Amino acid sequence: MPVEAIYEQGTLRLSQPITLPEGSRVKVIIIPLESYSQQKNPLEILQEIAELPLEGKTDTFSGLDHDQVLYSK
Repeated sequence: MPVEAIYEQGTLRLSQPITLPEGSRVKVIIIPLESYSQQKNPLEILQEIAELPLEGKTDTFSGLDHDQVLYSK
């Protein structure tokens, strides 16, 4: 049940009411919302992938060898 909260003076204040019986014990995982704004959108991620080199400088296998490996005589 994701619920936003504001941290004030050592306590978390929920931004909306939740339906739990009084005295219920819960586990809380804190994820600052600021971290979400720093994530990249899918287009930015795809652009970074497209800019990656097809082969590294230290690769011993080259994509140029592809046919020779698959269709060796």
